[in-house]
Amino acid sequence: MLRAKRAEVLANNMANADTPGFKARDFDFEAVLNRETGDIPQLRTTRPRHIRTDAGPVPQALLAYRVPNQPSLDGNTVDNQLEQVAFAENAMKYQASLRFLDGKIKGLLTAIKG
Repeated sequence: MLRAKRAEVLANNMANADTPGFKARDFDFEAVLNRETGDIPQLRTTRPRHIRTDAGPVPQALLAYRVPNQPSLDGNTVDNQLEQVAFAENAMKYQASLRFLDGKIKGLLTAIKG
């Protein structure tokens, strides 16, 4: 879910590469993952009618603006090459995690069926 959210953020950056004044955003995947799986207790909803504390797996507060290497004259901070590399890396890691889960599930099914 975090990899999918990061892909969404990076794709949004690439889609707005020519939008004047657009500020590229990203989040630190490792920090968010550690926050979700760490020892720090998080507020969790246990019933469907509970009020959520944020909108999704990555709160807006964790979406940081990128510091541009060469900002454009129109204020856009998207570096298309950097975004493409980050998107490709994220996609590769997303596919690897899916393959790992698929292998684990197949192993469990084999153990259950005997």
